[in-house]
Amino acid sequence: MLPLVVNLTGRDVLLVGGGQVAASKLHTLLDAGARVRVVAPEVCDEIARLPLVISRRPFVPADLDGAWLVVAAATPDVNRQVAEAAEPRQVFVNAVDDPAHATAFMSGTLRRDGVTLAISTDGGAPGLTALVREALDALLPDDVHVWMERATAARAAWKRDGVPMERRKPLLLQTLNRLYEDPTSAGRYEGQADAGHDEGGRGQRAEGGHVSIVGAGPGDPGLLTRKALARLRAADLVLYDALIDPRVLRYARKAQRFFVGKRAGRHAMTQDAVHRVMIRAARRGRSVVRLKGGDPFVFGRGGEETQALARAGVPFDVVPGVTSAIAAPALAGIPVTDRRASSALLVVSGHDLAAFGTLTAGAAADDLTLVVMMGIGRAAAIASALITRGWRTETPAAIVVNASAPDQQVWRGALGQLGDAADKIGSSAPGTIVIGRVVNLAGASAHQDSAYVSNR
Repeated sequence: MLPLVVNLTGRDVLLVGGGQVAASKLHTLLDAGARVRVVAPEVCDEIARLPLVISRRPFVPADLDGAWLVVAAATPDVNRQVAEAAEPRQVFVNAVDDPAHATAFMSGTLRRDGVTLAISTDGGAPGLTALVREALDALLPDDVHVWMERATAARAAWKRDGVPMERRKPLLLQTLNRLYEDPTSAGRYEGQADAGHDEGGRGQRAEGGHVSIVGAGPGDPGLLTRKALARLRAADLVLYDALIDPRVLRYARKAQRFFVGKRAGRHAMTQDAVHRVMIRAARRGRSVVRLKGGDPFVFGRGGEETQALARAGVPFDVVPGVTSAIAAPALAGIPVTDRRASSALLVVSGHDLAAFGTLTAGAAADDLTLVVMMGIGRAAAIASALITRGWRTETPAAIVVNASAPDQQVWRGALGQLGDAADKIGSSAPGTIVIGRVVNLAGASAHQDSAYVSNR
């Protein structure tokens, strides 16, 4: 493939398709200044609201007349028809997620202060394209606009003085290096060392940028708060954790989305690196959402992130979410407190068994409800620790898996059976353990979409 940067300003581009995928491509074309015509039997509201020429009918080859480029975002059959009609007319076709019918591929594009970086996988791996783009965005210096100013001025001088092309690159490198010789130089870059070891630097205020630490709730987008929706819709960059429902990310339509969570014990990005990316993006004037499952301050490291932002002088706010500690039992029909069965609630992490033992040492099953987060993989050890401390093996217990998701499942049984039940579920499943007499109160009020398995 030959990478090209083309000028579409004022040129006709045909968009075939009217769904959400077509709408996402439409905004890219309009941002490039193209005159876009849309052809589709039906168009979504996002396209219909725009002042465009829209032909609400199937594609015909004559639609290509006068087009410099066509973007086919329809079914494979329609994309094939577009490709066949475009070939003899010598019109390039970008067929979205359909490389067999494409002769042009839109790249992942990063634009900053006159510098444009384009990343392409020849249509084979668009997800990788997005990841590489986000990585490059994190690496570009904050003062690239100063680089542009110096490079543009130097080029004009070199052309005037007849400096040969082969000498210009080393001269430009010397010019840019001099920016950092004087600590008081305007446009001084923070430097990779600072960004790597000082969380982006202290005492430097962000200009127009802002970070929102947002709780996404247990999964179902319907459980997002109104403020969470507003933050996502306004975001330029979303850094999201594992277990975030893809439907939630769709609300961040204009944002770059970057996975920074942990799966199978492996971090996509270290916590310090997350801090640096948030701080750097905010200092570039971007609206950043740090999206976390449940509530960001309930086993979510939200406190660490707000402290890092505060030290760096970056404005931020916190948008609480519905924590799975409460939501998961509720969606299984289990009230975490009830005057007939429990007047207290203890929420603990099952990640550290030593800490778990200390926290539950004085707890009694008849007095409270015990909710264990991140404990499925250690359920047998958790049950053994409680029974050793005097909890009855027949104490009611439950496991709620994939709470609020269409495939939510609930197991109910006894504490002595907890380990075997968790083994059948698997340690990789996101689940919440509930132990106490309130489990017996679950019944007709439980989530109707759940699949119930009981060993009782």
